[in-house]
Amino acid sequence: MSSNNELSLDDKIVEEKPIVVKNATGLQRLKLEKLMKNPDKPVVIPERQKEKKQPHVPDFVRNVMGSSAGAGSGEFHVYRHLRRKEYARQKYIQEKGEKAILDEEYQRKLEENRRIAEEKTAKKRAKRLKLKEKLKRKKMEGGKRTIDGRTGKDETSEAEESSAEETSINESKNGDHH
Repeated sequence: MSSNNELSLDDKIVEEKPIVVKNATGLQRLKLEKLMKNPDKPVVIPERQKEKKQPHVPDFVRNVMGSSAGAGSGEFHVYRHLRRKEYARQKYIQEKGEKAILDEEYQRKLEENRRIAEEKTAKKRAKRLKLKEKLKRKKMEGGKRTIDGRTGKDETSEAEESSAEETSINESKNGDHH
């Protein structure tokens, strides 16, 4: 009985030994092990911020000031802060416009690729149907192709047809009509 207790104590000691993280993989493994210790605990995965919020800059600034001589020592910092906010707002508007142009170009390219793919598919479909129709017509005519490429009619029927043609030609020359 004491041997079972000793094994369980040894196992606990081994588990409590601190793990040294040497790289990003080790850190990830440590985090996963921590999560897997209690699988019933819910994991909160934060949602990505979809779009930056537009910086709030007042549309109308009532106390217009500049960095000119005669301004108080505290006024320059206020001016610099407003200038920085205005530059950030202009940069945001410019980036938003560029992103809209890129998105529109991407959608146009996707539509163009889709149209080209549909045209290729339609062309191949037409070719396939044409070939299928051609094979169907040949099958309806009753002529299966033989190895030498001629229709698979019996040789006797071919001989009969050729002799019938010869007799009709001879009769037409002689003027004999039935």
